[in-house]
Amino acid sequence: IATLVLLTGLGALAMNVFLPSLPKMAEWYAAPYALMQLTVAGFLATNAVMQIFIGPLSDKFGRRPMILAGVLVFCLATVGCLLAENVYVFLFFRMMQAAVAVGFALSRAVVRDMFPPDKAASMMGYVTMGMSLVPMVAPAVGGLIDETLGWRASFWLMLILGVLILVLVWADLGETAQKSDRTVLGQFREYPELLTSPRFWGYCLACAFSSGAFFAFLGGAPYVGSEVFGMTPAEFGIWAARPGIGYFIGNFLTGLIAARVGVNRMVMAGSLTLACGMAGALILGWLGFGGPEVFFGAMILSGMGNGLTSPNATAGAVSVRPHLAGSASGLSSALIVGMGAVTTTLTGALVTEENGLLLVPGLMVAASVLGLLAALYVRRVNRQEAALAAARAETCAQAAE
Repeated sequence: IATLVLLTGLGALAMNVFLPSLPKMAEWYAAPYALMQLTVAGFLATNAVMQIFIGPLSDKFGRRPMILAGVLVFCLATVGCLLAENVYVFLFFRMMQAAVAVGFALSRAVVRDMFPPDKAASMMGYVTMGMSLVPMVAPAVGGLIDETLGWRASFWLMLILGVLILVLVWADLGETAQKSDRTVLGQFREYPELLTSPRFWGYCLACAFSSGAFFAFLGGAPYVGSEVFGMTPAEFGIWAARPGIGYFIGNFLTGLIAARVGVNRMVMAGSLTLACGMAGALILGWLGFGGPEVFFGAMILSGMGNGLTSPNATAGAVSVRPHLAGSASGLSSALIVGMGAVTTTLTGALVTEENGLLLVPGLMVAASVLGLLAALYVRRVNRQEAALAAARAETCAQAAE
């Protein structure tokens, strides 16, 4: 579990440690902010495409070789980022860094390999709780590094940690999957079994929209911090730790009570927390109270909602068809980060100095409401399936009599 925490933490670090440097990176490459925003959106889009293939391949060849390959590609791509002198070359290698997300996707499959659904949700909560420490400190560390050593130092940090974690995974992470006897093409043919499951879609969409709200924050917050609030990279890094605090709390609660409460109630609680928190931020901003305390403070509730929703919805998605846990994990991750790529790109393209305080929480509210609707849908599907199962059991009992 500790290895999985560090592995997923590396992916979180790669996502946001350099965010305070985005304005300076745009200036260094003489590129518009919207183009440099592709360092997040492009990373997510590439990640989404990779996840479609990673899940079935891990069911076929095992979790361990796929994770080792992903971390190795990440390290090589980070070297490319450090050497790139052209913005487009840099963006290419930045997108290749997305291979590190194999750890996040397959760590959930590893947990599901070892535990039943509700227990898996608790264990995923502990894994992501450890991972959530990274978003708390990474922006602050990235901001301080930027001011003292320059923006490339964040990528040196990624490279050093990537090599260390590659060695750790090689030494510690054993194989947990029962390798499939199907061909690779046969593994991909199993996708329709997942795609025709209403429960799978309900859990995936609840998680995707909840995560989409956070990615909207990633897309707009660096610009708002720099241009609206006039923050230095270090100051922004400290303020940007708020979502990580909430995410830690949400994941701690998931690890503590999910096995007793159940994944469906936890998903509902997370969706409600996120929607109410961001609605409050939007209303306060509209009333003229949109200072950094409100803008960033509300992100604690956003992070908490994600911490309650994500591990539980993920546990539900990968438990719909347990024999396809790797495929389900990869496909659900693809949907989640695909949604993140869309919301990040949209926010980065639309945010301005005039609308930033309302646009970012407004998009987060929209995503959170859609996530709440998805949670209500999956609750309804579960009730219908439970009623159908009870009716079948009663019919069988009557036939036996």
